[in-house]
This record gives sequence, structure tokens and C-alpha cells, in this order.
Amino acid sequence: MSSQVRLRLLPSARCLFDQPVQVKVEGLRSRQVVTMRARSTDEKGVVFSSSATYRADGSGKIDLLRDPSLSGSYVGVEPMGLLWSMKADALHQRFKKARALNPHVVKFSVHEEDREDRMLAEVTNERLLIGNGVIRRPVKEGNIRGVLFTPTGGGSFPAVLDLSTFGGGLSEKRASLLANKGFVVLTVTLYGHADMPKDIKELHLDYFEEAIQFLQKQDKVASKGVGVISLSKSSDIALSVASYLPDVGATVWINGCSANTALPLYYKKSQILPALMFDMNKIILTETGASIGTYAMHDPLAEENKGSLVPVEQAKGRFLFVASEDDLNWDSKAYMDQMVERLKHHGKENFETLCYPGAGHLLNPPYGPHCPSSFNVFVNQPILWGGDPRAHAAAEVHLWKKIQEFLRTHLSCDAAQNKAKL
Repeated sequence: MSSQVRLRLLPSARCLFDQPVQVKVEGLRSRQVVTMRARSTDEKGVVFSSSATYRADGSGKIDLLRDPSLSGSYVGVEPMGLLWSMKADALHQRFKKARALNPHVVKFSVHEEDREDRMLAEVTNERLLIGNGVIRRPVKEGNIRGVLFTPTGGGSFPAVLDLSTFGGGLSEKRASLLANKGFVVLTVTLYGHADMPKDIKELHLDYFEEAIQFLQKQDKVASKGVGVISLSKSSDIALSVASYLPDVGATVWINGCSANTALPLYYKKSQILPALMFDMNKIILTETGASIGTYAMHDPLAEENKGSLVPVEQAKGRFLFVASEDDLNWDSKAYMDQMVERLKHHGKENFETLCYPGAGHLLNPPYGPHCPSSFNVFVNQPILWGGDPRAHAAAEVHLWKKIQEFLRTHLSCDAAQNKAKL
């Protein structure tokens, strides 16, 4: 490495996962062209990497806040492009970062143009999922299996039930990041523990009711209603939780369905919603080996399927509906429109909507690698998730702020408790 070239991450090389950093290089020759790289290994040992070519200014400096990438994994001015453009060294891999206690470690480096063996400078970025003072507690109480995150400091906080990764095992990422923002968050799993079934045939609303009651009993919880946040299949679970159970004040639905999908839903030992299924003959296989499932689900509005529609008009709380317009897993935008029409038909105005052109199915907290395709447990094959990487990354940044604003607004604690906290 060159002793004169310096690579810096500002304000610090150690930050939270959802915080941007300013990448700067100094000590290069005037107008020197270099290759900048980022590299990370996920919890499964899969390597993700990106690269971009930059030209230094007259004083030998590069600043990713102002300078465009000339070629590589992306082009143009993209301050966090080296992170979101990272790709796996194998097909159909989703970046696995589920455990909150382990930081997302990224190696940034500067190399002679197109010479990976000629490294000029390197710095390690530790991207933390859990901030100072946030308490992480595994939960194994009654039927509940999950992890509870409690923010630092005194006072009371709004509570959120995170249904983040149904079908993909328990993930702590979104829950821990929300806890950093001042929410008490419980993320739960349905299987994967030794004492839970490996192959479930049905879902029970009682499980989520028990999780909500557990949240409400926590010492630092003071919100009037519990929030629910979801993605994909878990979004129709969130709809049912909000529609059938009391005490749900706010629900974030991201790229889900308007009907109960894949598994029948029970409550108090009786089936309340049958499962809307998919037609494998309508799944389109691509040259990459991953499939497009956009139109594989049966039509929930068809007469024979209407029984699977979630009665969202029964919900007492607020909804934030989020749809990506390049979702290749299923037609999220159409499902969102169906729910909006249904709510309006019943005279309801307890919702707001967000649409993201160019974004794909897997909208997560920002600055993780974009995932174009990975294995889908329900169809037992790789699925294309969709999304232009640049547009998808921008959508994640915008949505992450909106989610926090929405939950704070509609899960506000009462005045006395807020005053005590201040």
C-alpha cells in the first residue's frame, strides 16, 4: 500500500447499519484514475463485492459525495453506491445478516486502475445493527420464540411487532435498527427452533395475539397501540393481525397480498381464512435459473377466492401500504389498490400509500446489498425479486424514514408519559 494515499470514512469508520458514510481519498496524483472496491462476507460465508472507477481532482482527492463513478458496478454520483451495488460471487444469493450482535463488516479499498493486486489504501467499515445501550433479549415464553430489543435510556417507548422474514428464518436486523430509533421491538419466528415444527401446515392468529400481549407487558412500553411491520408473505399476516385483534395502532404492509396466502389461518382453533394458492404453471423460468412469479397467484377477487381476502375494513388502526412497481415476486401494486378500494368502499380513510417505481420486492433498511434473486421457500426454487439497484436503494432510504415517522405518529404515548420521559 502507498503510505501517501489515505482512504477515510466520515464521520467515523464505525457506524450504525442504516447510517451513510462519506468516502474520501487523498494523496493521489493529480487526475489519477483508480478503482475503488468494497467487499464483505455474510453469515453464510458468501462473499459480496463491488467496484467503481474514479478520477481524482487536480489536488489528488476523490469525494464520493461529489465525484461520479466513471464505470464499474454503477456510474454517476452515488455516495453509498459501493455498498448497495455489492453482488455475491454466486447466483441467487441473498445477503444474510440476521444476528444483531455481529456488525456488518465492509472492507473499502483503493487500487491502481484495474489492478486489484496493487492496493493503495484500505479501511474497514463496521456497520452496527445494535447501538450503545440497546438491550437484546432472546424470548422463549409460552409459545413465543423470538428476540426483544429495548432502547437505551429512561422513559417509555412505542412498541412494534416485527414479522420480518416469514419463510426465511428469524432476522434481527430491522428490529434492532428500529430499537436504535426509540422503539421496543419484538421480532418473532414460527419455526426454526428445536421445539417448533419444521414444516408448518397452518397459521394461528393466537400466536401473534400472545406476542402482542407480551409486548404490552414490558416495563418501557407505553404506546396506546402496538405497531406491526411486515414484508412479503408476512404482510398478509399483518393485515389479519390488524383486522381481527385489538390494540393494533399502526400496520406497515410492504409488498404483500390482499388475501391470506399459502397457509390457512386459524383463531381459537377455528379456521377464519382459507389460503389463496398459486399456479406453478404461471411461473416464468428465466435463463438465470430464477423464476418470475408476478402472476402466479390465483386472483383473490375471483368469486371462488374471495373467502381468502382479509377484511381490512375491520381494522381500528392505521395502515401504511407500500408497493414496489417492479416487484417480480407478485403484483404488490395491484393488491395494494384492491385494499385501498375496499377501504374506501367501506368509508375508511385510515391508510396512506407509497409507490416506488423501479424498486423490487425486498425493501429492507437501507445500505445493504441489493438482492436480484434468491431461493423462495414457498415455491421451492430461486425467484427474481426485481428492482433496478439504484432505484431500489433510493426507495429503501426514503421508506426507512417514512416507516419511523408513521410509527411514531400513530403509536404516540399519552401526554403524561411523554412529559415524564422528557
